[in-house]
Amino acid sequence: FLRKKFYLFSQFLMDEQIKARLYKDIRFFKENRQQLEQMYPFERAEKFNKGIRKLGLSPDGNSYLDQFRMMVTQIGNAMGYIRMIRSGGLHCCSNAIRFVPDLEEIISFEEMVKESNLSEESKLAAKHLDSCIDTLAKNFAEGTEYLKMLVDIFAKTFRNAKNKHLNNFYIIIPPMTLNYVEYMMSAKEKMNRKNKTGAAFTDDGFAMGVAYILKLLDQYAKFDSLHWFQAVSEKYRREMSQLKESRQRGRDDEKLLETMSLTVKRLSTGQQEFDLLYYSLSSARIFFRADKTAAEETEEDSKKADDTAPATDSSAPPPAPEAAPAAPAGPPPPPDTSGGGGPPPPPPPPPPPPLPPNW
Repeated sequence: FLRKKFYLFSQFLMDEQIKARLYKDIRFFKENRQQLEQMYPFERAEKFNKGIRKLGLSPDGNSYLDQFRMMVTQIGNAMGYIRMIRSGGLHCCSNAIRFVPDLEEIISFEEMVKESNLSEESKLAAKHLDSCIDTLAKNFAEGTEYLKMLVDIFAKTFRNAKNKHLNNFYIIIPPMTLNYVEYMMSAKEKMNRKNKTGAAFTDDGFAMGVAYILKLLDQYAKFDSLHWFQAVSEKYRREMSQLKESRQRGRDDEKLLETMSLTVKRLSTGQQEFDLLYYSLSSARIFFRADKTAAEETEEDSKKADDTAPATDSSAPPPAPEAAPAAPAGPPPPPDTSGGGGPPPPPPPPPPPPLPPNW
């Protein structure tokens, strides 16, 4: 399922029109970072969201960005489903192991049966019981980090140099969040209608999908550098202050006041939806350890591997040095041509005494 979704994800970001616009936005932000006070402009995200509708619409009236947002939501829903399954497994393990009095010191039933000299059937039953208890204790204490496994499986491919076009993902998040907020405002309005087709009151899969993909691409720092949610808050604060000033000037115009009250309601709803999205995204980032980069996680894993490696016994004496290689044999002595019985050649010198054991 995820492979199919990521293939479509890659195809969307590889599209020439989308890629050209994203490169343009990245260049614009880098060149005007100081003038923009390190915040990605809300107007530029709004322009992207509206401009992409010119590329075409689906039969349902959805733009390409709408479909991309829904695909990211489906990826996030898959992550949520996996986490739900893991929580259910831990709940099942906790119910099954609650009868074990002490998980730190689990008694071996097999040894007790052997000490009591019971039958072979009892020994086999005790062995199976010990195996079940050990498995439950291990699953309950450790659990399986399925989310980390899914990050490790796809991260290498996402960060490959061949997939450079995926590195533009962080810059499309501002217009995509704007698209998401518009969708949620429309879906919540439908909750009060008689025809509730398309109605919804929450959609946390989007935040989960964004957090997961940012982790795969190791782009948390790049997205944070946009200060997007701060730019949104500043935009709504500025518009609300302008409305208050306009309301004071047009106190006598009832139609103007009515229009302004609707505008204030719309702005308040939009600000609330952005705040909810920010909270959901911040919570989702915790699941994927957003506080650490890929390099820091790799270093931490290597340290854990070194700590768990078997340590050498410092009290044992060091190994004896290897013996030096034997010297090559000299040339054979010349044959005795004198015919006399000369003295034999002297014997070779004795070998050096062995080294003491603590040398």
